[in-house]
Amino acid sequence: MHAWVLRLTWQSGHMRSLVGVTGAAALLLLCAAGPAAAADGGHEGFTIEDPRITESSGLAASRAHPGIYWTHNDSDDGAHLYAVDSGTGKTVATVTLSGVGAPRDVEAVSIGPDGDVYVGDIGDNLGGTWDHVWIYRFPEPKRLRDMTVKATQYVVKYADGARDAEALMVHPKTGRVYIADKQRDGGGGLYEGPAELSASGTNTFRRVADVDLWTTDGAFSPDGRRLLLRGYFEATSYTWKDGRPVGPERADVPLQRQGESVTYSPDGTALMYGSEGRGSAVEPVEVPGAEGDRRAKSPSEGASSGDGGEGGGGEDGKLGTGAVVIAVIIAAVFGVRRLFRKG
Repeated sequence: MHAWVLRLTWQSGHMRSLVGVTGAAALLLLCAAGPAAAADGGHEGFTIEDPRITESSGLAASRAHPGIYWTHNDSDDGAHLYAVDSGTGKTVATVTLSGVGAPRDVEAVSIGPDGDVYVGDIGDNLGGTWDHVWIYRFPEPKRLRDMTVKATQYVVKYADGARDAEALMVHPKTGRVYIADKQRDGGGGLYEGPAELSASGTNTFRRVADVDLWTTDGAFSPDGRRLLLRGYFEATSYTWKDGRPVGPERADVPLQRQGESVTYSPDGTALMYGSEGRGSAVEPVEVPGAEGDRRAKSPSEGASSGDGGEGGGGEDGKLGTGAVVIAVIIAAVFGVRRLFRKG
């Protein structure tokens, strides 16, 4: 709930015009708005059924196993990753990492072009004061079963000081690792790791772009030409050019109780958005134009020759439909008008 209150604080200018809406009107708005554009390319949403997964904070589509998505819990669940079958929502394998010590705040998972799984123990529950954070890396298992694997651990620091972050993305072509920190109002940034991570020394990540979003996760498109960053109630999309993001554009994001994760479908035609909570849903949103681009390519071209992109959904700097509806509902139900009486 604290995330919703913070979101309302950021958008207080918009909230002043919404606080008079009644609960009934809020429900009507919710029904009228409906979900963000659903994927129609054969990608179905699913519900994570495993009762152990109560804080799904990261999401990555498997490269080796079609229909499988990797996820993990936030905070102190331990060094565990879960392979979830999108057809049934059930966990088909639990991977426990050895050789990495005790994770502190695991927030993200991504798969690199080498087929390795990268896990970001990059959150900072102390608000950006830890001297360093970690990335864990292991080969994606060829067979899905419960197992313990030895992972490589990398020490990460930021060139401009400690950061609290929840988004780790591995570029699908170059293998370079990027982290987006969890700050807003001009304070957030995208950080680039070294060309190759070192297991024996410190890996310094350097800021390469500003990000005006309280980022909770991010993902590169399979062709490496788009970067999507999401927050609790909004998302921004960038064109990726010469190793840097160009944009941003507002992107569609579904209404979720606590939007935490995102990944592209393996074919790049849908974005799969996840949420925290027991029995949380993973919801697909169609990537505008991606299906047509994929059909237009020849098999020899692969995914690297098209533009693709999931922009749209509103002008930069304005509330998207989902954010407006969420704000209205919370205003009606919790009476947040009191927060602005003295404004």
